[in-house]
Amino acid sequence: MTAPLWDPQQYLRHADHRTRPFLDLLARIGDLPGGPGARIADLGCGAGNATALLADRWPGFRTTGYDDSPQMLERARAHAGPGLDFARADAATWTPDAPHALIVSNALLQWVPGHADRFPAWLAGLLPGGALAFQVPGNFGAPSHVLMRRLAESPRWRARLGGLLRHDDAVLEPSAYLGRLAALGCEVDAWETTYLHLLAGDDAVLDWVKGTGLRPVLTALADDPEARDAFTAEYRTLLREAYPREPHGTVFPFRRIFAVARKGKR
Repeated sequence: MTAPLWDPQQYLRHADHRTRPFLDLLARIGDLPGGPGARIADLGCGAGNATALLADRWPGFRTTGYDDSPQMLERARAHAGPGLDFARADAATWTPDAPHALIVSNALLQWVPGHADRFPAWLAGLLPGGALAFQVPGNFGAPSHVLMRRLAESPRWRARLGGLLRHDDAVLEPSAYLGRLAALGCEVDAWETTYLHLLAGDDAVLDWVKGTGLRPVLTALADDPEARDAFTAEYRTLLREAYPREPHGTVFPFRRIFAVARKGKR
């Protein structure tokens, strides 16, 4: 599958809602080992706005945001400064090149098949007492994803889009993450939260997924604007029924899965 093309401007249209889970994740991490100069890695830094929060939270540490999207990295580098930089890397193959106090990932690992198999290498790259912390969407069974997959697999679109989109197995359940990380000797805090995002504007859920889940479709149809617009129109109709706009806005329930794994101090 061709890697999705990312649009930082579209992604950041819902930055407040997207940042809230990251703040909730950071609140559960606690103190980090190593002190000034210790390394922090943000895998899948995207536009860099969340990575900047890491640098603010742990001043004096050396924070690097990694992403495989040139478009996202170009936007992220506007946040660069003392102790904060950005580099291109693929989380599927990235391995720490020095001991880290923290490896964090915000809404990336669902794009990395078999990402749990990377845990041993990442944990090996942590300082004693360091942490691996991440959150992933747990909403692949929600109407926004189910309707998208169903439409992509319909007779009209199957030849071009069949098998393109992710299913429930893109992420594990919280208990499975807990089990995998605990078996690697970590102290693990795993949980889930369903946020009720109240979105403003017309076709707000469509606008949201244009920045994330719909990117593979938009990329696959990028050379055929007529087809892209036709798919989007069909999908918009389905979303309007699933997520009706109310006078106060559109309610978009979004389940997310979190884990913070603390490496032993010995």
